[in-house]
Amino acid sequence: MSIGVQLLPNFSAVTHCLGHKLNMEEGSGILKEGFLVKKGHVVHNWKARWFVLLQDRLLYYKVVGGKKESSPKGRILLDGCTITCPCLEYENRPLVIKLRTKTNTEYFLDSCSREERDSWALDITGAIHAGNPVQVQQLHLQKNSFKLPSNISLNQIIDKMHDNSNGIKLTPNTRQGSIYKESFTGSKLVDWLISSSFAASRLEAVTLASMLIEENFIKPVGAQSVEAMRNGDLAEQFLDDSTALYLFAESYKKKIISKEEIHLNILELSGTIVKQGFLIKQGHKRKNWKVRRFVLRADPAFLHYYDPTKEDNRPAGGFSLRGCLVSALEDNGVPTGVKGNVQGNLFKIITKNDVHYYIQASCKAERSQWIEAIKQVT
Repeated sequence: MSIGVQLLPNFSAVTHCLGHKLNMEEGSGILKEGFLVKKGHVVHNWKARWFVLLQDRLLYYKVVGGKKESSPKGRILLDGCTITCPCLEYENRPLVIKLRTKTNTEYFLDSCSREERDSWALDITGAIHAGNPVQVQQLHLQKNSFKLPSNISLNQIIDKMHDNSNGIKLTPNTRQGSIYKESFTGSKLVDWLISSSFAASRLEAVTLASMLIEENFIKPVGAQSVEAMRNGDLAEQFLDDSTALYLFAESYKKKIISKEEIHLNILELSGTIVKQGFLIKQGHKRKNWKVRRFVLRADPAFLHYYDPTKEDNRPAGGFSLRGCLVSALEDNGVPTGVKGNVQGNLFKIITKNDVHYYIQASCKAERSQWIEAIKQVT
């Protein structure tokens, strides 16, 4: 194809994702597929769904017992559809994509990481504008030129900004008759990013600050900075200006937490994120299968999992990988310890304390990637 949309490299593997066969509606034109978390239309809760992107529509399926249902639960027609990314309508969900159909129906789709969100947004945009290859190519170039350096964490930056000793200094400022008691200017943040060695130049600092806005860590206040965010290009949403004003977003307000939670954050969540993504995990008590967002960290090596349907950013569970054993489970029937008719792409982690975790990837390639990543940190 010439429209610039990245097709999945191994189509034969795609047909076996989650152990399903292609249905008649999917045909052979799959551009992308994977888990996203969708907001419901009737009951406004969030549910993990398996999405399949085709040339003209986006199908989504329920996953029951670790397997995708044969018929889609719904479909989003892409003809005349508009996409908003990033979508900042949900403060506790900064990785949301919004789709508005030609009939003004809105869909909100949450992803597991910024990279995954941008990949979905780019491929959906490519399908929407399939008749305009020049526009799609421009989108590719724009996205590829706006990447966070691999050694920089936005969470690390925002934590440092809050540091009482070395963080950014908050001062009262007035804009359009309103007083913002704890705010900072654009130029002050740029100066701080450079002095804290997060950026080597003002251009790099502006890029990082733009990403902090994009991920809803900070927000503009006052007509000047708000206008820049609405109308500027991705790398120009933040203003390196002494009159442009910004605040920390509500989603990052410091909360009172217990000593146990502080201990958890320091010891378990301080490692560098090596890999993250959606996987299906079997529960320990009910033995049911649920989609969870897994985050693999190194130094120290921990694997945490989160409930993507909830807005609470604390892990639903996790464990140290020290002394763990990880292995693939072959597809010759249902392995011992696994409940349900689940077949394919399974792997098992046995902790040092002999706790067994059964996890299902969407395809064999993904399973191999997770096993290898876990082995490298243990």
